[in-house]
Amino acid sequence: MKFTRKANANWQGTGMEGKGSITTQSTTLDKAQLSFKTRFDQGVGTNPEELIAAAHSGCFTMQLSFLLNEGGFTADDLATEATVTFEDGSITLIHLDLKGKVPSISAEEFEKTAAKAKEICPISKLLNTTITLTATLVS
Repeated sequence: MKFTRKANANWQGTGMEGKGSITTQSTTLDKAQLSFKTRFDQGVGTNPEELIAAAHSGCFTMQLSFLLNEGGFTADDLATEATVTFEDGSITLIHLDLKGKVPSISAEEFEKTAAKAKEICPISKLLNTTITLTATLVS
């Protein structure tokens, strides 16, 4: 399977005082605000690190679902929080915090499958940083 996806960014002004927006092909993001404040402080809008966290948590969780299905399991619920650490001009760490409810799976099998999903998720393979994982099976 091969496909492409697009997103567009627009920026006006200086890095610190300027403003911009991001629009995705699906228009889920449609001129979402981007600014120095939304990236390095707090503010209404998004930022590249938040978008990477969203992409990574979504990709990993979907990959895990596929792997669980291959093993004969179906998740009742998979919830992943991705935390992206930006430090000195680089993304130095991404931590995936997974909580899953999967009937009939052992904690060991769940953790093993989650670790494999972390390794083979396309976004994980794309990123050049340390990626850690905590996988918790809930009943």
